[in-house]
Amino acid sequence: MAKGHRSQIKRERNEVKDTRPSAKVSYARVSVQKACFVLDAIRGKDVQTALAILAYNPRYASSVIEKLLKSAVANAENNNGLKAENLVVAECYANKGPTMKRIHPRAQGRAYRIEKRTSHITIVLDER
Repeated sequence: MAKGHRSQIKRERNEVKDTRPSAKVSYARVSVQKACFVLDAIRGKDVQTALAILAYNPRYASSVIEKLLKSAVANAENNNGLKAENLVVAECYANKGPTMKRIHPRAQGRAYRIEKRTSHITIVLDER
């Protein structure tokens, strides 16, 4: 067990903040599995290459992730004073969000469930 008062423990835990520029979209209407196909394509690439990959990717998730990547670049330029040319996609991942459950009527009075999955997508940039 940790020593010290609860507020002291929280203070120490919050001191190790990640200062890298990032952006997050919550409740994106795309499943985690489908988002990860696109995220795997841009992980580790520089921002210009990643934006080019996303622009020509036919998947729906690529439009959501492209908007998120542009937001992360804007955060890096405005908040951290970094140049867009020097940025690299350090981390990108999708976590599972809540699932909306819907009912689809079927034959003989039965009902099938449709699950509309959501995800929380995060992109973290870093300098080259």
